[in-house]
Amino acid sequence: MKKSLVLIMLFVGAVFIFSACEKKEKIEEDVFSMENILGNWEGAIQIPETPLPITIQFGEKNSTISIPVQGLNEYPLENVKLTEPALSFDMLIQGQRIAFAGKVIKDNISGTFKQNGQQFPFELTKASPESVIDKGETVKVKVSDGEMVGVLEKPEGNGPFPVMIIIAGSGPTDHNGNSILLPGKNNSLKMLAEDLAKQGVASIRYDKRGVGENAHLVTKENLLTFDQYIDDVASFIEYAKNDKLFSKIGIIGHSEGSLVGMVAANKKNIDVFISIAGAGRPINEVLIEQLQVQLSGNLLEESKTILRKLAKKEQVANVSMELQSIFRPSVQPYLISWLAYNPSEEIQKLNCLVLIINGTNDIQVPVSDAEALYNSKVASSLLIIKDMNHILKEAPANREGNIGTYSDPNLPLAKGLVDGIVEFIK
Repeated sequence: MKKSLVLIMLFVGAVFIFSACEKKEKIEEDVFSMENILGNWEGAIQIPETPLPITIQFGEKNSTISIPVQGLNEYPLENVKLTEPALSFDMLIQGQRIAFAGKVIKDNISGTFKQNGQQFPFELTKASPESVIDKGETVKVKVSDGEMVGVLEKPEGNGPFPVMIIIAGSGPTDHNGNSILLPGKNNSLKMLAEDLAKQGVASIRYDKRGVGENAHLVTKENLLTFDQYIDDVASFIEYAKNDKLFSKIGIIGHSEGSLVGMVAANKKNIDVFISIAGAGRPINEVLIEQLQVQLSGNLLEESKTILRKLAKKEQVANVSMELQSIFRPSVQPYLISWLAYNPSEEIQKLNCLVLIINGTNDIQVPVSDAEALYNSKVASSLLIIKDMNHILKEAPANREGNIGTYSDPNLPLAKGLVDGIVEFIK
């Protein structure tokens, strides 16, 4: 199949590998005017139905762009020019000149992205210094095809400590619980790790392959599988077992990370497994439930047909444009590998202490999913936290107010969450 040369059109499934030895060209920029935008900026190109997450680092001499889902990591930008408030920059990839032009208004940049005669809006928000600095120690773990970077958060003292491996949810969610698809940050997993440390529990959390520090481990979207996520967790379990700093070894899997953690725990013996906001049904059932709210008629029927074929490990070549963001051919191998696992079956196999947690105001994963997991595992405990939503904060039940908490890092974790986890572990 001929490779497309269009970089950004994610909805046609194009993912690229860029040569690490490609020479970076000198970037022309006004150092003095650049002072106002130096640092990390995060956001997305607003392609219809498929927002494309990007991260840009503006430096005094060199500026780069990263597009994790397309395997692009710290690629050099050229012709960075700032004549406030106007900002422009571009990049040359495979003979194509791709341009960005916008305006800087305080800590926001918005404008237009242009490529190959097409254009889309883009938005960037400046990352606060706190958001890029972790208090924990950096750990490096060998995985099948390289090395993963994680963050160790440990209590005061010499140990040994119980340690929990924290697994983030779906999409480009980083080790702090933040997604560049969403404005702002919630820092839910960062806060969880720090609060656990205050109560004597260590933790290791990490960016999934294809995200942040571990973006380089995904070079082509169609090569990513659910099993790779599972094997990565297994590697972190082995790392923890070989470190005398730790006593009990456990997993906290959030959302999609719940199922990833279950399967990994079944491969490696651990002491504790905790599911937070994890689905209790196969992903095809969850997707249909979500799509029924957004789609109708032919598109909904097409979605059901595609999922039936994927469940049989059959790929679908022709997908309607409106469904490309979910079912584009390049993401189908991942969906097929995900569909192979049923949470209610996997949790039955666990041979360790099991705690299942959900919030009453989770608009993404309802309490009924937690109850389904609980009913599937006889020897398990269930903790339902009043008013907690999907990002572990107390939130109103209405959708608008609930979503508003997703971008507020100042909100504390829901009452009872950390205490419930610590009590169960100890």
